[in-house]
Amino acid sequence: MRAATATLILLFTAAAFAAETPDLQMQTRIRQEEFRNSKVMDIASGLTDFVGPRLTGSRNMKRANEWTRDKLTEFGLSNAHLESWGPFGRGWSYEVCSLRLTSPDIAQFWALPRAWSASTNGVIRGTPIKVKLETKEDLDNNKGKLAGKFVLLGDPAEIKPHEKPQFQRYDEKSLADLGQYEIPGRPRISREEAIRRRAFFRALIPFLTEEKPLAVIVPGGGDYGTFHVQSAGSYRDGEAYPVPSVVLSDEQYGRLVRLLDQGKQPELELNVVAHDYPNAETLNTIAEIPGTDKKGEVVMLGAHLDSWHGGTGATDNGAGTIVAMEVVRVLKTIGIAPKRTIRIGLWSGEEQGLLGSRAYVSQHFASRPEPPESERDLPSALRRPTGPLTIKPEHAKLAGYFNLDNGTGKVRGVYSQENAAVVPIFEAWLEPLKDLGATTVTMRNTGGTDHLSFDSVGLPGFQFVQDSVEYETRTHHTNYDVYERLQREDLMQAVVVMATFVWEAANRPEMLPRKPLSKVDLEGPPH
Repeated sequence: MRAATATLILLFTAAAFAAETPDLQMQTRIRQEEFRNSKVMDIASGLTDFVGPRLTGSRNMKRANEWTRDKLTEFGLSNAHLESWGPFGRGWSYEVCSLRLTSPDIAQFWALPRAWSASTNGVIRGTPIKVKLETKEDLDNNKGKLAGKFVLLGDPAEIKPHEKPQFQRYDEKSLADLGQYEIPGRPRISREEAIRRRAFFRALIPFLTEEKPLAVIVPGGGDYGTFHVQSAGSYRDGEAYPVPSVVLSDEQYGRLVRLLDQGKQPELELNVVAHDYPNAETLNTIAEIPGTDKKGEVVMLGAHLDSWHGGTGATDNGAGTIVAMEVVRVLKTIGIAPKRTIRIGLWSGEEQGLLGSRAYVSQHFASRPEPPESERDLPSALRRPTGPLTIKPEHAKLAGYFNLDNGTGKVRGVYSQENAAVVPIFEAWLEPLKDLGATTVTMRNTGGTDHLSFDSVGLPGFQFVQDSVEYETRTHHTNYDVYERLQREDLMQAVVVMATFVWEAANRPEMLPRKPLSKVDLEGPPH
């Protein structure tokens, strides 16, 4: 009896893998088109050089939506259009930023404005003061001390030589480690800490409004002239940063602090020209390759189109957008219609909390009750659950969603998001891609990007494993997130892998298996 049972299991397993035999003819066509006729760098230059940075709610973001829509139409996709979501709040952009040391020396500093902070309304001059503003007590202790001053907010970094290379790829051991399931740990910050930070921010805005410093200057959190550029205030109405605020390279920030500590009073000159756009229009770019006999079912791929404004958003996440656009160009160029419709989504608002993809999922697939105001400003992972889900008809028709958003590096595998049923399927799809370095299927979750919008409502949403290259060390949210940091061969490899996954998902007999919905999803949280 045991022998018979074992034989049946082997036969079932063999049949399952046979059903997942990849389409090697299509694999050849994908490789031929991408490796001999790639357009990845043409798309990259158009997006990063021509359009430029793409802060959600800015005019450049709308230009990016329109440019990608028109380019997808040029590639031959159908129904290329923009879908509105919101309300968002205030858009913001800047035209000019100049910070100069004028005494005891003259120097042009490397500085950029933080998003949603104010303009200077002309050149302003003054002296700096270094303060600590981290708690309500700090605000009380500094009342009446900041008016007419440049506020240096933060300690200078201790900069040491790099003992390890900043360029990183996975090796066999690190991929093997990644393939081992890791029990999820605690969030990086607790719910209580997130609430405390939010309360402090709400106290800081009126404090600065009342104190009227000339500007706030913060260190950039990098070295060799690399600095991180994000936001000061918020896009939400009523949360604008009331004074100009710039981020300064750590080396030059350190110089200012040392001059202050030595009693040699430095003098500064700042000019920032920035613009607010009330009730900013926010859009996602959508286009399709129509399916044939299963055209009512959909396979999606995507990436976030928005970026920060310090560079040109090349690796975060121009790279993912470029690859996704090239995938659909390649599949369309090959000229073989898929069974299921293939739909690309390029999202805005990711950097502010996956806003664009969450809105799309809510509009098309499933929605949750809005969280109470006390929860709304917390990171989604720290909110108390809301439910039940309102499932929409399109929910049953989505076969899967594939996302790319970790820089320019090669794809080395895929996260299954704890969906055990897709593991053997993905392993079969990766088999003919192993010569390209894509080998690993991990049961681990990964977060921080738009596949979570799909996964959170019970849809099969996946993010690829990528080589880091310089993402965490040089380009993520920095002034060096520019075209030159993109790696052509890595992007081409990513196109082939992503195109293979999208094609296989669009043509397999069944849709991808799903994780079961939780009781909270079905019934709502207990009262």
